This record gives sequence, C-alpha cells and structure tokens, in this order.
Amino acid sequence: MYTGITVGAVTTIGNKHVNRGTPCEDASYAVTKNGVSVVCIADGAGGKQYTDARFGSDCAVHVITDTLCEHFDALYSENREAAVRGYLMAKLRVAFAGIMEERTIDVIDRLSCTLLFVAVKDRRMMIGHIGDGLIVRISPSGVSPISMPQNDKDGKTYFVTAAHADNYMRLLKTTVDDVHAIALMTDGVQDSVYNEEAGLVKPVVAKMAETFKEGREEGEKSILDTVKQYIVGASNASDDASFGVMYFEGTKAPVPDTLETSAAKFASSAETFKDLSLAIKPELINAHEIIVKCAGGELPDTEQAPAESVKTEEQKPAEVEIEKTAKEPSRLSKLSIIVLAIGIILCIIGAIGLVLSLKG
Repeated sequence: MYTGITVGAVTTIGNKHVNRGTPCEDASYAVTKNGVSVVCIADGAGGKQYTDARFGSDCAVHVITDTLCEHFDALYSENREAAVRGYLMAKLRVAFAGIMEERTIDVIDRLSCTLLFVAVKDRRMMIGHIGDGLIVRISPSGVSPISMPQNDKDGKTYFVTAAHADNYMRLLKTTVDDVHAIALMTDGVQDSVYNEEAGLVKPVVAKMAETFKEGREEGEKSILDTVKQYIVGASNASDDASFGVMYFEGTKAPVPDTLETSAAKFASSAETFKDLSLAIKPELINAHEIIVKCAGGELPDTEQAPAESVKTEEQKPAEVEIEKTAKEPSRLSKLSIIVLAIGIILCIIGAIGLVLSLKG
C-alpha cells in the first residue's frame, strides 16, 4: 500500500503555435483536496472553427477536477456508468454556457477539447478519457496503456462538446493495487512515446514519472525540461504538450532494464466495427418482429415507453410507483374504458327515450 500521493502536471506551447503566433490550447491541473488526488489534462481542438478552444480546455480541467474532489464518493459508488458520464459532461456543458455568455461565443463547438483524468481516494481509483491522448499505468512489472487514443482512420477524434459526448467517454473504476504511478499525456507527447500499432509505451514514460520521487516541484521541473527539449524541441511543427503524473509514494518502481523497448505490430484484419453493425442489423430487425409477434401484435410496454429518467433523491418510492403504474396501462384498463363507453352510450339512449316519452 502506498504511503502518500504526489501529483503534478505541466503544459507547454508547441512550435507550431509559436510560429503561427497563436496561443497554447492545452491545459493541465493537479491537486489534492478533501482526501482526493486528481490529475487532469485537456487538449483544445485545432482549426479555424475552434476559435476559443483554449478557454474550453482550461475550464474543463478545473471543473472536472473540482467536481471529482467534491463528489468522488457519490460518483464512484454509482453503479450506472452512463449516469456518471452524463453528469460529468453536464457539468462541463453548464460551465461552457457561462463562458459563451461571458465571451459572446455563438457556438459551443468553439470551446471543443479532449479530456483525460485520474482521481484517487484511499484505494479507489477512477479514470476518464474522451478524445486522443494517452493514459498509462506504471507498475513493478512494466508500463502499459490504460486508455488509448480515440482516433478514426482519418485522425479525427471526439470532443467534450459533442452532442452525445457522454457516449464516447471511457470511464474506469478500479483500485490502486500494484500501481506505482499513472501518467497522462495529450497527443503532443503521445505521438513521441507511444507506438499504437504495437501497443508499446516507451520506457522514458516510467523515467519521467519517477522524477516525482523527489517531490512535485522537482518532478514538474524535470518533466517540463524533458518535454521542451526532446519532444517539442524536436520539430518546428510540434504541437502543444501536456504531461501529468500521479505518483504513489512507497511503492515499487519497475526495473528499467526489464522494460520492453520494441514490439511486433499487432496482427489485424480489415474488418471494422461498422461492418459488425451492418451485419447484425437484419438480425436485429427480425428479432424485433419476433418480439412484437410474441406480444400479440403489440409492442411490450418496455419497447413503447421512452427510457426512464434518472430518479432523483427527492422522489419518494410511492411517487415512483404511481408514475410507473401510469406509464404501464394494462389490458384490463383498456377493457374498462370500452365498457364505460358502452355504458355512457346506453345512458344517452335511455335519456333520449325518457325525453320523448315525456313529450308524448
């Protein structure tokens, strides 16, 4: 078990932005508060349409870090992963709306950015990732990717401002057992230290994380020097770069000589997930028809009704039961309505006969 946690993160502008006279669009933030340690980094989207991406990335790292520090227990204990992802993205959307109003921004996409974070309280660890960039686990046995870049074949990625960003967000809940350090990096660093075709993280990442053994100040200084000299400084077209570390004091580091420095490329077929989706579509349509047929020609209530909204703490069980009953009409209630309608018609006919008899 670790004896303490040291966190830190650095961000530096890439030569591509220096040469163009544009600001750095990366952001990073690391803090320990309320017994929760968090490291968070973000990469503002590049491109003319993302005019305010630097404000989005800076806002994202602070909002997510503060949220995790304040509500870690509730978020970790919630079993519905989709609900947690939705809540985190909702917090960002609320914050981004404030920036749009303050800076008179017309479209939220102008604030687009990626997001990577790790949060730890006692032995519990929560990791989140949307977009490109890399999260790495360093243990006594080696260095391995926890969450890999989300890029398609054209290099496009996902941002927190996407309409369904929570669907693209990866969320992992685990424990810190056998973990020596966690390293997070934007693609400005990732491209230099990670071989995606072989799933190999270069040993230098472990060495960079190990600088935090001497404390946060020394670790951040050493990493910033390394990134500036060997990563950003290696190319005139280098991108902005961010690197964050969560270092578990008192744990065993990997032996440098045992770390893999090369690996064979993954064997892969030409099949894509899109191919799988298209293949199952006719089977799904057939399954739907069977379900309808088994239900007597009518869709079951679970197929007809929209997804149930998240139950708030204020709702009482009785109220939920009432709502459930209201949403699920039975065949008996339909028959009752028909009988009632016939009764009303007979009453009307009887009333008309009575009126005619009185007139006669």
